[in-house]
Amino acid sequence: MITRALAESVLACAMSGGADFAEIYGQITCNNSITMMNGKIERASDNLVSGVGIRAFLGTKTVFASTSDLSPEGLFKCARSVAAAMGEIRGDVSVNLTERIFPNIHPVKILPSSVEAKVRADILRQGCFAAKEADPAIVQAMGSIAGVDHTILVANTEGLYTTDRHVRTRMAVSAVASNGSENQSGSDSPGAGMGLEFFDLVNPADIGREAARQALVNLRADYCPAGTMTVAIENGFGGVIFHEACGHSLEATSVAIGASQMAGKLGQQIANPKVTAIDDGTIPGAWGSVNIDDEGHPTQRNVLIENGILKNYMIDRLGSRRMGMPMTGNSRRQGYTYEPTSRMTNTFIANGPDKNEDIIASMEYGLYCRKMGGGSVNPLTGAFNFAVTEGYLVRNGKICEPVRGAALIGTGSEILQNIDMVGQNLARAQGMCGSSSGSVPTDVGQPLIRVSTITVGGR
Repeated sequence: MITRALAESVLACAMSGGADFAEIYGQITCNNSITMMNGKIERASDNLVSGVGIRAFLGTKTVFASTSDLSPEGLFKCARSVAAAMGEIRGDVSVNLTERIFPNIHPVKILPSSVEAKVRADILRQGCFAAKEADPAIVQAMGSIAGVDHTILVANTEGLYTTDRHVRTRMAVSAVASNGSENQSGSDSPGAGMGLEFFDLVNPADIGREAARQALVNLRADYCPAGTMTVAIENGFGGVIFHEACGHSLEATSVAIGASQMAGKLGQQIANPKVTAIDDGTIPGAWGSVNIDDEGHPTQRNVLIENGILKNYMIDRLGSRRMGMPMTGNSRRQGYTYEPTSRMTNTFIANGPDKNEDIIASMEYGLYCRKMGGGSVNPLTGAFNFAVTEGYLVRNGKICEPVRGAALIGTGSEILQNIDMVGQNLARAQGMCGSSSGSVPTDVGQPLIRVSTITVGGR
């Protein structure tokens, strides 16, 4: 992408404005995708994204610029613009780089781009067909299959020169069920940091059937009553509540400037003692895993909360400078046009001491959230609002009729204290997380948990 000698010269140029640190981030990304409606291909695309971002530091001041011109002239022009914005040009400095190769813990067997589109379309068609054929009430099935082959280069004035490659595969199916007077939908969208061997582990037809099942459940569901009640949240994507309501508040992006409900609380009891939460970018083949982050720092298993005690934050280079704490391998960005920030990788609540059956049995009346959807959160206050895409009322320790239209409303600090039971069926699910450095793949997860009291929006 960029030779070591050229990188040394470009970094020296970027430093010439008086910076105390500079870095180059290079990217070459191949994306391919196929979308389908009721078994017919609607769109197939392949595209290539390439470019370089150059950033310089002076203390906690940063200057960033990017270019798609990878010629030496284009790179030096970009570097000179960074140096000029940083301060008075003082002349180039000497930069010496040493190439480093980090271990690859995510080997790929079948690159999606190496398989012809017909094969990928046939995989997708299995999922869409299974959804459409699940029940006569399913009137529409839509799906997509996508592959990403993402290569990065990181070079900086600490002497680092390295490359890394991430490959990801994901399939999504959504289904619409109708009774003639109204429609309801369901979806499923698993993915992994793998190639097409992912489908040796996940049956495409099962993805379609799961989407149809959710749509059919919601079609027969009545509206959820509103009120304050006990809520059980199932594993997998149920972890989106911790991710949004608490995880973002543990990123240095907000903590370092005091714009987080968790700022200044290291060592304090912020959650029920049954709660241990982890961000782990080293899980082989996981959707949010990478060998190194987008500043070239190895990812790690970072215990954020241990038995309710706040142990650590997720910290990038700028956050490290602001907070005086070490980097944790959480610097991420969508691509070369974005300046990196601290972001989550695979973030989850660990298994706890409670049996899953005891959690439901303990509920006299409440809501069982089998599937969670999207929502919104304010990292400063932790206030959140999340949709429940599949829910059931619980009466006398039994899961009863399905309900729809439910939403969970509260704050991150409140829900952490109110998680009073944590089960033992940890599972993770995949999503794309948006923040100031763009959209990046992240896993969320948890076992079945019980929240003793929370506001449920409904009718």
